Amino acid sequence: MKTQRTIFIGGAWPYANGSLHVGHLAALLPGDVIARYHRLLGDNVFYVSGSDCHGTPISIRAQKENVTPLDITNKFHNEFVHCFTSLNFSYDMYSRTDDEFHMKFVQDFIELVFKNGFIYEKKVKQFFCNSCNTFLADRYIEGTCPCCKQIARGDQCDYCGALLDPENLIDPVCKTCGCTPVLKEDTQLFFSLSKFDEYMKKVLENSSLWRLNAKNETAKYVKEGLRDRPISRDLDWGIKIPIENYTDKTLYVWFDAVLGYLSDLTRLLGDYSLASELITSSRSYFIHGKDNIPFHSIIFPCLLKSTGINFSPTVMVSSEYITLEGKKISTSKDWAIWVPNLIKKYNTDAIRYYLLANSPERKDGNFSWNDFFYANNSELLGAWGNLVNRTLVFINKYFDGEVKSFTMDKNISNIIKELFDTTGSEIEHANIKNALREIFSVIREINKYFDESKPWITIKNDYDACNNTIFTCAEAILNLAILLEPFLPKSSEKIFNNFDLSTVAWEYTTLPFGVKLNAINILFERIDNSTIIAERKNLNK
Repeated sequence: MKTQRTIFIGGAWPYANGSLHVGHLAALLPGDVIARYHRLLGDNVFYVSGSDCHGTPISIRAQKENVTPLDITNKFHNEFVHCFTSLNFSYDMYSRTDDEFHMKFVQDFIELVFKNGFIYEKKVKQFFCNSCNTFLADRYIEGTCPCCKQIARGDQCDYCGALLDPENLIDPVCKTCGCTPVLKEDTQLFFSLSKFDEYMKKVLENSSLWRLNAKNETAKYVKEGLRDRPISRDLDWGIKIPIENYTDKTLYVWFDAVLGYLSDLTRLLGDYSLASELITSSRSYFIHGKDNIPFHSIIFPCLLKSTGINFSPTVMVSSEYITLEGKKISTSKDWAIWVPNLIKKYNTDAIRYYLLANSPERKDGNFSWNDFFYANNSELLGAWGNLVNRTLVFINKYFDGEVKSFTMDKNISNIIKELFDTTGSEIEHANIKNALREIFSVIREINKYFDESKPWITIKNDYDACNNTIFTCAEAILNLAILLEPFLPKSSEKIFNNFDLSTVAWEYTTLPFGVKLNAINILFERIDNSTIIAERKNLNK
């Protein structure tokens, strides 16, 4: 009997200032695969995420649209929930950072960090825009990155991933009005990140299951020496700081959002102490894009340590970027495929399959409409859908919809039994592409077995051989549907319904005696070639 484990999975919190695109989806989908797999194993899973509802981008968009920041966050939070629900994400909690529970949690947390001596005040030179008559939050400043010479915002360069101070930017300008800001003295609160250099060296000692980009990026920061970071800013939209003389300032989003993992867990368990204990004792996975690596690998562990919680993430699932037709996705230029549009048009399992099979695990991936249609028509429909359909139609036609109990091909049953172990190990190491590739390799092998066994001939001259073939294919389909459930939950559920099964587990399952099939459900439909042309034209517009 397998020992039940406690599993914590934290999916990155998307900014509620614009729609999700396929790049976001490619980075987040592995989290749902991992969560579903562990539930099938019988593990105790806590899978959380939410919408990041604070920060300058939301304020900027609200100003442009002449609405309130809350209007923006409500719109996109609701849209995110719709997208994740449609794509069958199985979050145990999906919340938002501007709800009362999270804001109170963060305020209590920052008071504890302050009490423990890891927050201090410091006079700083901060950019002030004379035209707007206000101090500028980092994201209100744009200039040239001193590291890679690309356009960057004041806190981080999205191109090379460097964490920046605004005064390091070359030729900075105010994003609101385009004027050149001036440096003025101000007083802000800082988090003593530099005190955790030695602690982070210990965290890195436990990083054997981190993806290489996370390990290398984190090691780079630790080698250079961690720098203290400002936590307060002069911005109306955000969590108010509960520290004397700073109650008119708000908290930086980097401090606020990563604590959502612990606030969600506290809400699920109903107790902060239980949540703190669970997150440190669990096998933890953090799911994010490579631009968010330092916030998960450094900031979050150090924040927890500042309150006495020793924490090292078990697995860092930090994806590389995904391009679109070979070009970098650009939301400003509308060179993107937006998730709300995608889920309106296509089978959500087809979307999941394509992005998981082409997941940017170790190098940048690419979304191509040609490849998407090929994946649907040749792999999902042509291989998996074909195996299911031809087998179940045969059972309905020749056996009155009843799966007769005959002999399972031992070679195939052994292959599938081994597949549970190998793909399970791949998933636990966040090798999602390998796991999916191995399953589909077996699907093709069983299609070959069906062809070579020729049940349409043996039904006439060797009834037992025909029954053995069809029983083998039916039992294989059931087990392959279990193996595919973390990846393709919608189509797997249809197959479970066909076999009248309400519960399944991550283990080889024998078909019940004389199971009667329910109505056959079509898993996938062919996408016409004309759709490719239409999608390309639409994209190029």
